[in-house]
Amino acid sequence: MSTFDPGFLWGAATSSYQIEGAVAEDGRGPSVWDTFAATPGAVRGGDTGAVAADHYHRFPEDIALMAQLGLRAYRFSLAWSRIQPTGSGPVNQRGLDFYRRLTDTLLDHGIQPWPTLYHWDLPQPLEDAGGWPVRDTAERFAEYAALTHEALGDRITHWTTLNEPWCSAFLGYATGRHAPGRREPAAAVRAAHHLLLAHGLAAEAIRDDDSHVGITLNLTHVTPLTTEPADLDAARRIDGMQNRLFLDPLLRGAYPDDVLDDLREVTDTGHIQDGDLKRIGAPLDHLGINYYAPMLVAGSTAPVQSAYVGSPLVRVADGGRPKTAMGWEIDERGLLDLLLRLKADYPAVPLYITENGAAFDDVVEQDGVAGAVRGAVRGAVRQVVHDADRIAYLDGHLRSCARAIGQGVPLKGYFVWSLLDNFEWSFGYGPRFGIVHVDYATQRRTLKDSAHWYAEVIRCGGL
Repeated sequence: MSTFDPGFLWGAATSSYQIEGAVAEDGRGPSVWDTFAATPGAVRGGDTGAVAADHYHRFPEDIALMAQLGLRAYRFSLAWSRIQPTGSGPVNQRGLDFYRRLTDTLLDHGIQPWPTLYHWDLPQPLEDAGGWPVRDTAERFAEYAALTHEALGDRITHWTTLNEPWCSAFLGYATGRHAPGRREPAAAVRAAHHLLLAHGLAAEAIRDDDSHVGITLNLTHVTPLTTEPADLDAARRIDGMQNRLFLDPLLRGAYPDDVLDDLREVTDTGHIQDGDLKRIGAPLDHLGINYYAPMLVAGSTAPVQSAYVGSPLVRVADGGRPKTAMGWEIDERGLLDLLLRLKADYPAVPLYITENGAAFDDVVEQDGVAGAVRGAVRGAVRQVVHDADRIAYLDGHLRSCARAIGQGVPLKGYFVWSLLDNFEWSFGYGPRFGIVHVDYATQRRTLKDSAHWYAEVIRCGGL
């Protein structure tokens, strides 16, 4: 049996635009994802987050489910444009009041709130002024962080500044696959730095004796297809862009020289100012890790367009492993290798798995009869979702967590992605990552088998 320390933190994660809905209620301003989702062809099926899982109205029901599952923490994100509709200026009290109610209800149920200040939904007026490629956006973020902490700091102790700045920078500004949909590689490089600077400035603004401040990165274990020089260089480049571009300034106070050399193929580094790296590299109270799949990479004989700017002759290879419904390869060993690499290569910092999960083609069953996921019944019949593939995925990755802890990795908690089925960004409502099924037509919640399984893991403190 794989067991975890009694103090290990068990939780689930979500994000504001993916579940809240209510995009035009109580003074919320538009975000880049509202604008992007309204752009024809940007999101599969023309889906938007306008309603999503209606968590804005149904959070008491959702928190009751969290309590039923025995969750000890809930990682959610705050919608910047709900708190500051234009991204600057005075707070919108109705937006803050929503997060006060959410936080108080969590605490009433014995669930620790773990808010993330930014999960990709930049207020549209800030994007209109240049967005993350502009240094001023980092300054505005620090002001927003300070206002939010002033309002909620008496209730909340653990804060995350940013979720996955790699995605915000390179999917948002290099490939255009995410909001704001720009294809400007040089701007993406500037955005990556300004996001890290925003973290540093915000951490300064909110850190006090009662606050623990961290950041969440999407990291992966990168391996070369062969030992040929082109494949080895491809792995170096992708590891540099995906992992070291963020880990090194945060934990070592400097960008890797080889990554800067790669990026000079795209732009200069004049946007990095004196004092920036000292702010970015201030000690973290925790580091969040989002892990889903490994990366097997190889050299390419022709330029490949991708989010990995400065790495044109690199392609992602197929390792022949089973895949999720997203087409992502399943390899729990990659998580163990990643955690051991962090222990070996970087200064020690408390680690949390802040996202880990998988999308599969879930099927709702009613009285033993299989039905389409979107066509859930409207009566009071019992519904079930038998998601054995998801249970196997989570089981394997939690065993990697246990092995990592046994080898001295300071891993302190695990948040499954996700609590609820939700708006999956440019993929719309097709992929389902939740351990709780959501019928988007009726907003009915159904615990999947994986939810019952996870509740038992929490109750037993292990596998």
